[in-house]
Amino acid sequence: MSNSPPSADAPNGTQNANEPGRYTAQLSLVGHTRSIASIKFNLDGSLLASAGADKLIRLWDTSNGDVVQTFKGHTQGISDVAWSADGQFLASASDDKTVRIWGIDEGREVLVLRGHTNYVFCVNYSPRSNLLVSGGFDESVRIWDVSRAKALKTLPAHSDPVTSVSFNHDGTLIVSCAMDGFVRIWDVETGQCLKTLTDDDNPLCSHVEFSPNSKFLLVGTQDSTVRLWNYQMSRCVKTYTGHVNRTYSLFSGFTQHAGRRCIVSGSEDYKVYIWDLQTRQVLQTLEGHTDVVMAVATHPTKPLIASAALERDLTIRIWAAENDM
Repeated sequence: MSNSPPSADAPNGTQNANEPGRYTAQLSLVGHTRSIASIKFNLDGSLLASAGADKLIRLWDTSNGDVVQTFKGHTQGISDVAWSADGQFLASASDDKTVRIWGIDEGREVLVLRGHTNYVFCVNYSPRSNLLVSGGFDESVRIWDVSRAKALKTLPAHSDPVTSVSFNHDGTLIVSCAMDGFVRIWDVETGQCLKTLTDDDNPLCSHVEFSPNSKFLLVGTQDSTVRLWNYQMSRCVKTYTGHVNRTYSLFSGFTQHAGRRCIVSGSEDYKVYIWDLQTRQVLQTLEGHTDVVMAVATHPTKPLIASAALERDLTIRIWAAENDM
């Protein structure tokens, strides 16, 4: 795949059809009855988990789009889901103030974590899956011992609802962001805040995650910007624009295929945006959704992107880079 930028005459930064790596829609998954908030591939990409305001979690076979499992148990809408590293368990964060863990083989709820005092908005597993981190509208970040179903630490992390939490690649650090505009990095063992990052304009933060090598942070903010931070130097090194993010906590993330590293984000203009990580150019916009694209997820090994939209759409779409398959 050429590393040259997209053709200048491609409309809105969209690649020409004959360029390798162009994503096209492969599957449209229909099953949720209210807005979809979160989608995540499992470790080998064979399953996609989705959840949203209808209180349901659905597992989809990514090869054919069939629903293989549906989990019920939350009493209010679900904002986030996360897979354990071995793919045996799925955690979910809900407005019912709980984090629930579901056994894939058992086909049922196996654990309920209680302690948050308001909506739980985000959740993620540690790399070894022995810990969970969650954040919510009670402005706290909680670290859970999964085996003991116990909160090990409650961090008074932010002064507004926490919108995103994640571990680094070895599980020693946690990053959190919130509507207060701050990104904070925490030592997992001590619970100490090691670093606080914020942009000059202090925009509300939607999403944050470590890069695969954990040397950088990807931060989506509600000023229609995604930023790449060198957090050790407290410096923003790349800025990605073109999409629309003013209202919702949209997901963004990293992907790579054919040697090209990319950034992917949903958008409030009903599209998915893909940028070249280095040049910051919009390589392609994926069009087809008919409402805000809230969630995106990237396949762990193949050039596949999943996207999901809000109430007027209710579809999950899987896009493939055909010429790379």
